[in-house]
Amino acid sequence: MRPKPPAAPLSLDRKAFYDLAASLPAYAADLANHDQHRVNLKECHRFNAWLAHVRRYDRIAPKVTTLRAARPVARWQIVTLMVVTWVLMALLLPGRVSQQMYTIVIGSWLLTIVAAFFIPESVYGTTTELIEGKVLRVVDVLLEILNSGAMDFSEAAFFRTRENLLQARAELRLQIDLAHRPPNGPIL
Repeated sequence: MRPKPPAAPLSLDRKAFYDLAASLPAYAADLANHDQHRVNLKECHRFNAWLAHVRRYDRIAPKVTTLRAARPVARWQIVTLMVVTWVLMALLLPGRVSQQMYTIVIGSWLLTIVAAFFIPESVYGTTTELIEGKVLRVVDVLLEILNSGAMDFSEAAFFRTRENLLQARAELRLQIDLAHRPPNGPIL
């Protein structure tokens, strides 16, 4: 398998910038519908495609090069892999190792499977909260470009684009803030 050649860079003109800014509030609101502490495979793939598209723009790409793609790995995938390995070990180890070693290996692997449920999902993959943080970084880059005056928008288009970006930024910040609050309410 040969790697795909990189896509041709796109020029970030006013229309592309306006359209990108107009789509961000809806994207931020859609991310808010998912559990913040869980890995959503569909959203990870959607974010990776969106990030690849955003990185094609010449003015945005240098500012988001350090932004890593989402890792679409969920807990159920890790646990399934561990259970399959456990079953294979249970079938293949008898007769190859002593009974005492077999019991230790199978028992410790079973404890490892149980321990996997206590590890946060953000260790395995990218949670919705982390995706929101990455989108927020892109929104901040777009606001920086907009405020620099490099896009030469008319006054109405400038304020509409700014409003869309600020709305997306506020929604993303709110969701990230809510994800860090305790479930019982604020700490007094």
